[in-house]
Amino acid sequence: MLHRRQLLGAGAAGLGGAVLGRLRLARAAEGFRILMVTRGPDTDIERGFRDYLASENVPAAISALRLDLGASDASSTPGTSAPSLRTRVEAMTPDLVYTASSPPTLAVVGPYDAPDPQAYVRDRPVVFANITFPIQARIVPSLEHPGGNVTGAISLVPTDIQLRAMQSYRPFTTLGVLHSDGRGETLAMIAEVKAWCERARITVVERVIPLGADGRPEAGNVAGFVGEMAQAGAQWLYLAPEPFFETVYHDANQAALAHGIPVFGSSEEAVRFGALAGLVARGYSIGQLAASKAVQILVEKVPPGTIAVQPLKRFSLTINITVAKKLGIYPPIEMLNYAEIIA
Repeated sequence: MLHRRQLLGAGAAGLGGAVLGRLRLARAAEGFRILMVTRGPDTDIERGFRDYLASENVPAAISALRLDLGASDASSTPGTSAPSLRTRVEAMTPDLVYTASSPPTLAVVGPYDAPDPQAYVRDRPVVFANITFPIQARIVPSLEHPGGNVTGAISLVPTDIQLRAMQSYRPFTTLGVLHSDGRGETLAMIAEVKAWCERARITVVERVIPLGADGRPEAGNVAGFVGEMAQAGAQWLYLAPEPFFETVYHDANQAALAHGIPVFGSSEEAVRFGALAGLVARGYSIGQLAASKAVQILVEKVPPGTIAVQPLKRFSLTINITVAKKLGIYPPIEMLNYAEIIA
């Protein structure tokens, strides 16, 4: 059984207290120049980042650069080489670059052991957010000592905590796992799921969504894969935390509902689109955590490579009560004391 203190809240590590050294703002008059490199419009993560800077009275002029990257291609921008992206970033003269998720981060800074580091942005600090496995993605060699010009905030709830939350809600001996044949981060997380299940003597029924010619997962057979896992006896369906699923949450969840299988999602969006439950790291709080590191760099003049890469310390268990009613699978009474219930 998970303890309430492990699930409540979405507070970011290291956010408590006023930021020290406000009087040492180097750009108090005009504000720090921050460039946000993302794959699309602002999310709660970016809003949390902006709001944290504002709450700490850190003057910032924030501009945005949107990249169009394939779902599984974290190394390049269609029609844009790494050197040209570096040139674009440098031309905007930011004091700090913010990146969201692995593909934009790798497009900006490259792997830490890239053979040609001059092709990437290495001359100014970069703070990333919403990355699950930065070591496996080769963004940093160490969480405690990232080195170089990079630090950031991890978005994934530890795998063992997610699986224990599922067991607390509804014990299971067979787990269905659906993921794409894509990013190394996803495969690293799936390996952790398998290792935990092996220790717990739980059978894993895995289905891998293939990549199309464009390098993106093919969504056409998601419902079919769910049906196969149902026939194999899956008692829960776990959706891997990858951007691809944002486009197929509805199809996957509806297929699972038709087969009477509860879905455990790794994001709040998954639960809102029909998963039964999910243990999530709030995007807004991830953005705040990333912003706290930006303040350390800009205000306190701490070298980014000496600032530990961290996850949030607290998470939120979200339950879709409408789906619970349809499945007839209700949470334990004590879980209602700390879970967030949505309709």
